[in-house]
Amino acid sequence: MNYLNDKLKIGIGTDAFPPTTDGISNVAQNYADQINKHFGTAVVITPKNPNQMDSKYNYEIFRYKSWWIPSKEGYSIGWPFKDELHQAIIDKNFDLLHSHAPLATSYYFRRVTQKKKIPVVLTYHTKYEYDINRRVPTKPARDFAYNFLLNNINAADEVWVTSEGTADSLKKLGYTGDYILMPNGCDLPLLNASENEIAIKKRKYNIPENIPIFLFSGRMIWYKNIQLILDACTKLKKNGKNFKLIMVGFGADENAIKRYIHKSGLKENVIWTGKILDRQEIQDYYAVSDLLLFPSVFDTNGLVVREAAACATPSLLVRDSCAAEGIMDGETGFLCMESAHSIAATLSKIMDNKQLLQTVGKNAQSKIYISWEDAVGRAYNRYQIVIENFNKKNNL
Repeated sequence: MNYLNDKLKIGIGTDAFPPTTDGISNVAQNYADQINKHFGTAVVITPKNPNQMDSKYNYEIFRYKSWWIPSKEGYSIGWPFKDELHQAIIDKNFDLLHSHAPLATSYYFRRVTQKKKIPVVLTYHTKYEYDINRRVPTKPARDFAYNFLLNNINAADEVWVTSEGTADSLKKLGYTGDYILMPNGCDLPLLNASENEIAIKKRKYNIPENIPIFLFSGRMIWYKNIQLILDACTKLKKNGKNFKLIMVGFGADENAIKRYIHKSGLKENVIWTGKILDRQEIQDYYAVSDLLLFPSVFDTNGLVVREAAACATPSLLVRDSCAAEGIMDGETGFLCMESAHSIAATLSKIMDNKQLLQTVGKNAQSKIYISWEDAVGRAYNRYQIVIENFNKKNNL
């Protein structure tokens, strides 16, 4: 891919950044990493967090005022209302601001651009209507939340989505404007582990050999359809199938999920790793697994599908979900309906066919994997077009 040569200074806005870990946090880190390594200068703009360890990063992280709410997931709520904060961003002379969520930091950027004209890109990553409808109890409050998000989105000079399904979510919020498809990349390198290397990794993590290994990786939240995975595994076990299910991650519902595992009689089948920040360790779990189970219809892109593909591990996904975009059933992944019965039936057909799983995994690695360098390179090229269009529009 050819990249334009202009050295730009980009403000990467995100409401979540380590020690808060989620998909958007991961995206923000990789944008900052790749821009600073290969293209220009990036500064992360994010709310303060009492557990932050920003000195470990080799680029600038600008933290603004926040409210801290203790929780398992460690989110802080940005509070970007002081005028001196707006001037601090203006003084950094950014060429463009790129927000990765239509929440506090996007509102922050709106306040900044009222004082100085700076082009803004907003990437819409996730289906916020799920959280609003689930967590906001009254209609007036939900309407306020929808309007807040929509106003932040409409204020951007260009809106990006990570999948076509994300655009459907935007429309549910009331967005009627244009958008650009800009897929995310994967920060795990391509890995082709030999059978011997896989056997060594399995011994390292006490994972048995000669039985199918399934994997779920992500936030432990029910709306990712984790119950469907567990119910499907219960069906397999009742039908005499032997397997292990590795659960990698943490989240608000993890205690309830553990109780459900115990109640379902799956305790001996599940390997629970908890929170893992070491990317090499996470890649090891992908490498030893035969299949990623990711039936979420909430996720708009599913970074984990590309992470699995990096290790030649195929994924089982819900047909017509955002995570399944671009996946050919039986060629670059496996598709099922959004039900425990369908997941179990599909697993029963493929779980013991090692050759099929390996072939589909190799196809996924060669056809759906995209590195973060390439993904951010595309975005960087687009930044320059956004800036050019912005300057023409504003006669700058």
